[in-house]
Amino acid sequence: MSGHQAPALSGKGLGAGYGGREVFSQFDFALPQGEVLCLVGHNGAGKSTLLKTLFGLHPASSGEIRLRGQVLKPRPEAMAREGVAYVPEGRGVFPGLQVREIFQLALWSAKLDGAEAEKRTEEVLEVLPRIREFWTRRAGTLSGGQQQMVSVGRALLSRPSILLLDEPSIGLAPKTFQDLMAPIRALQQRLGMSILLVEQNVGEAFAVSDRVAVMKSGRMIFEGVPDDLSDHAKLMDMF
Repeated sequence: MSGHQAPALSGKGLGAGYGGREVFSQFDFALPQGEVLCLVGHNGAGKSTLLKTLFGLHPASSGEIRLRGQVLKPRPEAMAREGVAYVPEGRGVFPGLQVREIFQLALWSAKLDGAEAEKRTEEVLEVLPRIREFWTRRAGTLSGGQQQMVSVGRALLSRPSILLLDEPSIGLAPKTFQDLMAPIRALQQRLGMSILLVEQNVGEAFAVSDRVAVMKSGRMIFEGVPDDLSDHAKLMDMF
């Protein structure tokens, strides 16, 4: 990979907070093109705020955000058009809708219909085939793992080149998390997607990541590869 390639998504001197309380300031960040970066850190470190700020769901109070090297002021609909998909923590599926309807709604909002919509649906069901098993069930009746698959599947319908995943393992057994992430990792490697994965479940997450960054109290305190943190004690020291 050439060292001159602009990161898929980056922030320089970023600041963000809530009600006058800063979560991070003067924060620099870069998601390399075509890699999975796992961002870890204790609760309240600012990881979710960073994702929301990068996607335009929360305003940055300072600094600049670049998408593939171009400075922009992120807004969710514009980011989606530019190939960025965001899967929030806690799944966010409509409990009263069937899985099939959730997909239809996502395709409709992305202005995809007819043969193209069918093709996209088929693509996602090939990556996450277990969704077929509960295709006509209401999302509210699904297990946490199934809901998470639906949430990620819905994001993949837009064929994103950049995927932001906020704690997809919450409430999932390790095996279920692997079932979800292994096919996404395979897809990522095949298509050269860039994925920012915010996780607490470090062991499982490191297995599907190229790089790791550790965030603490609004600061980046470590960046490296998963092997650098294979010594668990070293990782625990950082938290």
